[in-house]
Order: sequence, then C-alpha cells, then structure tokens
Amino acid sequence: MRQKGAQILTKCLAEEKVEAIFGYPGGAVLDIYDALYHSPLKHYLVRHEQGAAHAADGYARATGKPGVCIATSGPGATNLVTGLANAYMDSVPLVAFTGQVATPMLGRDSFQEADIYGITLPITKHNFLVKETGDLPRVIKESFHLAATGRPGPVLIDLPKDVCQKEASSGYPQNSQLRGYRPLPESDPLQIEEAAAAIAGARRPVLCAGGGAVISGGSAALRQLAERCSIPVTTTLMGKGVFPDDHPLALGMLGMHGTRPANYAVNECDLLIAAGVRFSDRVTVRADAFAPEARIIHIDIDPAEIGKNVQAHIPVVGDVKTVLEQLCRQLPEKEEGAPWPARLARWKEKYPLKYERNSGKIKPQYVVEQICRVTGGRAIITTEVGQNQMWAAQYYTFTRPRTFITSGGLGTMGFGLPAAIGAQIGRPGETVFNIAGDGSIQMNIQELSTAVSYRLPIKIAVLNNGYLGMVRQWQDIFYGGRLAHTEIPGPDYVKLAEAYGAVGMRVSKPAEVPPALEKAMEITDRPVLIDFMVDRKENVMPMIPPGGTVSKMLEE
Repeated sequence: MRQKGAQILTKCLAEEKVEAIFGYPGGAVLDIYDALYHSPLKHYLVRHEQGAAHAADGYARATGKPGVCIATSGPGATNLVTGLANAYMDSVPLVAFTGQVATPMLGRDSFQEADIYGITLPITKHNFLVKETGDLPRVIKESFHLAATGRPGPVLIDLPKDVCQKEASSGYPQNSQLRGYRPLPESDPLQIEEAAAAIAGARRPVLCAGGGAVISGGSAALRQLAERCSIPVTTTLMGKGVFPDDHPLALGMLGMHGTRPANYAVNECDLLIAAGVRFSDRVTVRADAFAPEARIIHIDIDPAEIGKNVQAHIPVVGDVKTVLEQLCRQLPEKEEGAPWPARLARWKEKYPLKYERNSGKIKPQYVVEQICRVTGGRAIITTEVGQNQMWAAQYYTFTRPRTFITSGGLGTMGFGLPAAIGAQIGRPGETVFNIAGDGSIQMNIQELSTAVSYRLPIKIAVLNNGYLGMVRQWQDIFYGGRLAHTEIPGPDYVKLAEAYGAVGMRVSKPAEVPPALEKAMEITDRPVLIDFMVDRKENVMPMIPPGGTVSKMLEE
C-alpha cells in the first residue's frame, strides 16, 4: 500500500504503540499535523518546543518508554536543542521529529532553514536526515530501537517537507538490523567472578547506584545484593529511588550535597561497587581524592564510561540488572550484625540532615518534608534546578524507582514543569509534584497553560526566596557576598496561576504549609501552584566545596 510520507509516519508511530506525542505545529510539519488530524494518536499541544522535549523526557523517565516530540523547521527545531541535550546527558530514550525545508531548498538559507542534523550530532545518540520517502519506515524503526536499547538516548529524525508529501510503500519492518550495533553486551564471566570474589573478601564494602541502575530495572536486584551481603547503599542524584531511602542499609545521596554518612562511607570503604554511575564531578567533587582506600568495581552498559573519570580496578561491562543478579547467585549470605554496617548506622544517628526548625520562617526543607507527608512518600517528584532540586533529593523519602525526575547532567532550569506534565500523562493515576524555585519556574511557566488545557492535576510548589538561590549561595560563600545580578523579583504567582486557569495559593507562615498542601491534594481537575515564601538566605547543606574533599565539608 502506498501512502504519503506524513501518513506513513503516523502509521509507524501507531505500530510502535506510541501513546503520547508532544509537539508544536508550523509550516514545515503541516502535512504531519494534517495526518495527525485523521489519526487516533494522542497529541499534546505544548506552548514552546522546549516544553515538548522536556515533557517527552518526563514521560520517558516516568514510564520507561521512549518519549516522542515534534517541532517545525528552523527555530522550532533549534528550540528542541536544550531538551535533546538534557535527555542525552541523562540517557533518556527520546525520538524527536523535526520539519525541514524541501530537499531542493536545502543549503540555500531558505526561510526557516537550520541544519538541525549538524547542530544535534553531539547531543543525540543518533540522527537522520531523510531524503527519500521510502526510507521512512526503516528509519523510524531504527530510531525507536536505538533510543530504547543499550544505553538509551535521544534520536532525531529531520523530515524535509517534500518527503512528507510524496508517496511510497508504507510497510513497517518487524525488526531492525543495524550492523555493528550491540546494545546488550554479554558480561565476561571472569569479570563477574573477580567482582564476586572482591565482594566476598571486602570488610568495608559500599554499593553506589546511579541512573543506570534505574534505567536497567535493577532496583530489586540491587536490594537483593545489599541485603544478602549486608552492604550499605548510597545513590547518586540520578539514582534516587532505586533503593528505598528508609531502608536500614540506605546511606542517602552521595556527593557535593550528599549526606555525611554517605560521603564518610565512600571515603573509608575498602570496596566500592558502582552500578550504573558516571562518576560526575558532582559525585566525586575531586576525582583524585575520591574513595582513596577502595578498590572499585564499575558496572556499566556503556564501556566508554568505565575508567573515564575514576579508575576501575574491576571493570564489568553489561546490563546493571543482569550483572547484579549474576553476582547475587555467586555470593553467600553474610551474617547480620557485621561491624561495618553497624558503624554506618551510628553515623546516620550522629549526622542526620538538619535545619533550624524554630526560626519562625518557612524553611524550604520543611516544605519538602510536608510534601512527603501528604503524599505518603508515593508521589512522582519532578524538580527544577538549583537549591530546590537538592532539597527535594535530601528531604523527600523516595522508596520507588522512576519517581524522582530531575535534570542531573545538564542542570536545565525550566525542566521540572514540562517534565511533570509528561510524567502525569504517562502515569495518570499517580500524584505528580513539581518542586521548583522561583527562578527556574519562570523559564517555562507558559506550560502551565498546557497543564490547564488537559486538566492535569499536577502540583507545583514554588520555594520562593526572591533569588537565584544556588547562585546566591555560591556568591555568599565563595565570592565575598557580592550578589551580582542574583536577586530576581518575580510576578504575583497566585494571580499568574489564576490567569492561566490554575489554582493559585500563597503561604507565608510555617503553620499554613500543611493545610495548603492538603487542600492541593484535594484538587484533581487542574493544576495547583503554591507560592511558598521561604527563608530567603537558607542554604543547601552539607556541602563539599568545589575541588574539596570530605574533610572540608561545610555545615551552616
């Protein structure tokens, strides 16, 4: 059967069982939108193309399925770039379709022409410029396969207008054959044996789980290994939720704003088992002083990550879940009451996360704790970037994977609101909270209109301190208190929310926090924005200064 390229596209997406498309129309994609008009596919109209990419990203992280977004050519396509870079840094499966000028007009500086293929080469797992309509089914099949397998990532398909208009055969391939692409490398049995022997012989082991453990579905295997061998567990920012924060073996988050027990444990362990971890600078802070007494087992599906930032003594290339399961089968159970976990338990008692609770001001940490209380610790939390992000990671008790959705690698302000939209659409039965700062929330505030249009009951907690909070914190600590362009007066968020058709609330006193959150939980037919007037100078602590070590950890 022959069909136009745009019809082939919608048919292929239906074959892939795509449940949600986030997009914004324009001239170069009119044929695609005309095909969508006649298609049962569900399209969500965002208010900015960056919002489309982040919403698709949030959908993918919440569901584990590839997110899909569409933008027109030129500025529409370039507006996707930040979202693609964000997904690439955090290994999120995404398939982005961009319109392009007709093939005879390529390279002529045509109206709304941009070389999105060249622009996105460094920030996509792969991309395509389709020049023949007949190639569409194969390219789409390969794109979804590439995006979702191995180490996931975004794939971009650039579609010239005439490719969407011409006719071709519309048969969709059942399988994708990509020469040389091995998304699931088999682990070397000798590496597994060596890792198992190292774990069995370790006196002070620590498990460190990152985003790769979440992506692989390795939560149950991680917990089994930790409990079987009585190994304390810390997570990176991207690994939050893969191991329950309330588990006796949980140490909390590692790194610059990690807990003292987590950082002390890694500093003194004799074996660090890193599962799906990139060892970014926010985790190691100073790589040459990281885990100084430890042999390191590094498990990752991407061989390029092993040894990139921290030397691995025992490299294990493979799927994190599979490798952890193999290790469990080779290791005997350890008796309870081992001295190392008991020592770390004492550290947890001695060095809890803390803040001033009787200041008379709303503390942002208290707001996060109360969000955890009213949701029973079962919500999907998205964040913006900065202090709000760190407080969410520190003070919300995560017990399930795929419930903490944040921009880890790129640190994209404006990510949280559209990501919350995608997460809510992907998991409609869940409570979704976006914990935001007043700086970040303004980056993509227009997506509040999207949430209202689709009656999405997302909750937005704006921790409003009138500053770019994390920048202000660094200026106070490291730049002599010179606050250069850090104060950022904002709008009346209550009026703004109401103008969009959402519910707006303002909270100025600590006693008002719980009832406001409880009221927000009762609203199920539209978004709610709560403007929390928090302590303006509150800092995220503890903190290891950049280039510092655990011994230099700061407290308020």
